[in-house]
Parts: sequence; structure tokens; C-alpha cells
Amino acid sequence: MGYVLDKTDAKILAILQKDSNRTTKSIAEELGMTTSPIFERIKKLEKEGYIRKYVALLNHKKLGLKQIVFMGITLQGHTRSYLEKFVTQINSFPEVIECHRVSGNFDYLLKLVVEDIEAYEHFIITKLTLLPYLGNVQSLITLSTGKATNEIDLSRLL
Repeated sequence: MGYVLDKTDAKILAILQKDSNRTTKSIAEELGMTTSPIFERIKKLEKEGYIRKYVALLNHKKLGLKQIVFMGITLQGHTRSYLEKFVTQINSFPEVIECHRVSGNFDYLLKLVVEDIEAYEHFIITKLTLLPYLGNVQSLITLSTGKATNEIDLSRLL
């Protein structure tokens, strides 16, 4: 059996989710511990795969990427080859920031961030429709965002 999280690990993860730029010292102070055990725990959480990587979350609107679009994609076939080719091609499109294989009416759910509707139309015409194994496409244009987070509520896990 692998590494099992305890309450201190969960607290460390919660702190790092809110601000991955926090120092070991500041985390230790918040938890009433010394820096060495906190440092060791963070390294263990990284090694065990609980922490995949550290990133900066960017403000897409400040970058001029004002439109979020979700797309439900159905492929013409469901062979392993079709699925692998689709994911490979989708990964080459910088507009696509998430790609999920899903159950239900679609094979994949994509999340795109583009400048505007014209940029989205350009993406469809110059990239998406050129995929030979593409079946049905259904788009959902985001009007506003009520919640967007990458934080996982760890209190329900312990």
C-alpha cells in the first residue's frame, strides 16, 4: 500500500493549493511546526504524486483571451487508433486548454480559451474541421463564469 495522507499532509496541501509560492518556513509557522518536517513532508507528497507540479494561474482576460468555449465532440469511430489520433491532434492546438474523454452523448469534452468569437470560428474552420475522424460537434459559449477553481476540498477526504 502507498503513502497515506494524514491531517498534517492535508493541511500542507490545502495551503499550497491556495498559494504554491509559500515558503516552507511560513507553512511551518502556520502549522506550529519546524521547517524540517514540513520540508520532508512536501518532498514526500511530491515524490508520491500528490503534488504534480507548481504553476501560476494566469488571468486569461488580461492576456486578451476573453472567450471560453466548451465543446462536446463525437468521433466517427471508436477504435484505439481514432482516439489516439484525436488526442494527439488536440494536444497540438494551443486554444484547447483541457481535453477530457467522457461518457454520455460525447466522446470528448474540450475547453478552449480564445480571443473572441471570430477566433473561435477561425479555430473551427482552420483546425477542427480538418480532422478526418471528426463526427458531431456541439459548442457551448460561456457568457460568464460563476465559479472557477483548481482547489480540491481536502476536508471531505479525511
